[in-house]
Amino acid sequence: MTEMWFWLITALMIVVSIGLFVLPIYRGKDQDELASRDELNKAFFRDRMAELNEEAQEGLVENQDELALELKQSLLDDIPEQAQSSKSQRVSLAMLLPGVLVLVFLSYALYGIMGNQSKVVAWQDTASRLPELSRRLMSDSQDPMTEQEMDEMTLALRTQLQRTPEDGMGWLLLGRIGLANRDIQTAEGAMAKAYDLMPQDSDVKLGYAQSLMLSGDEQNANVARNLLREVIAQDHTNLQAFSLLAFDAFERGAFDEAVAAWSTMKQLLPENDPRITMLERSIARAEAQMGAGQGQSVSVNISLDEGVNLPADGVLIVSVHSADGAPMPVAAKRLPLDKFPLTVELTDADSMIPERLMSSLPEVLVRARIDNDGNVMTKDGDWFGESQPFELGGSADIVVNQKQ
Repeated sequence: MTEMWFWLITALMIVVSIGLFVLPIYRGKDQDELASRDELNKAFFRDRMAELNEEAQEGLVENQDELALELKQSLLDDIPEQAQSSKSQRVSLAMLLPGVLVLVFLSYALYGIMGNQSKVVAWQDTASRLPELSRRLMSDSQDPMTEQEMDEMTLALRTQLQRTPEDGMGWLLLGRIGLANRDIQTAEGAMAKAYDLMPQDSDVKLGYAQSLMLSGDEQNANVARNLLREVIAQDHTNLQAFSLLAFDAFERGAFDEAVAAWSTMKQLLPENDPRITMLERSIARAEAQMGAGQGQSVSVNISLDEGVNLPADGVLIVSVHSADGAPMPVAAKRLPLDKFPLTVELTDADSMIPERLMSSLPEVLVRARIDNDGNVMTKDGDWFGESQPFELGGSADIVVNQKQ
């Protein structure tokens, strides 16, 4: 809605409100007074005529016709006085003017206070800047868009898509912005709309698959893998599809699939491409994880103290550290909160750095922490417990009973 339409519609609403306010006062009183007086005169006339008839029957009145004529004449004589009285009682428009002004003033004043007009104006201004923000996003400038500009771009694009919901490329762009901002809900919803509109587009399939993988749902992940395989079937040289499949395979422990995908990418790149070094490191890490089961494991039994309350959205983080208690873990596992007590086993497959496997340590200590918000960087208010140092290959009991 443009600003002109806003003022026209609000003006129309004010006019209707004024009509509802003025008309009952201006017209209703006159009509009520006229109707009441007319009924009173009629009732008086009937009563008096009935009395005359009774008096005539009793012989008390000899000139009944003359008295009846006089009564009718008095009724007719009251009509001008009635009209004059009604005219004098009519409310003038000048008397209603202050009420009308108060109504208009209060209407716009209340909207100005509670209607968030400044936010609406800012929204319309942002929506009008969509072409400018789009050029800024697509430009090769070394100065990247700020977080505020990205938010404005998202708002402007959402507004445009409300007007043109069949714009598949617009939904794709909104999904990519959501991925860039790590806004998984926006990304997944926008990519799903783009996929419904353009199910055969490879870029849409890639974006949709990436958003589904980031959702953390296994069913969504299966759909994402199928989409990536469809892209590869259409384009055997699509590096982005291979990369997404490789990282997904590595995250779920299918290291042989990850090695195969990264190896294929390595063959598709030119010999002097700088990305080959990164691919070789990833392959080496996956191959190290494939042989990690040959190393010794660490087993811990974790229980909770009676005073520990489990958060609704928390996770359990079990980490292995060197015996000197260094804060940087050598291996770690992230698990959903389940029934306690429980037993967790860590192997070299859980090592944080391929160059420093857990099996390289003669002694270790284990920490178990209940993370309240799922963010490993924040620890305030988290419950934790840790074991004493023990030899690799052994087991330990941990009671979570301390609060950070």
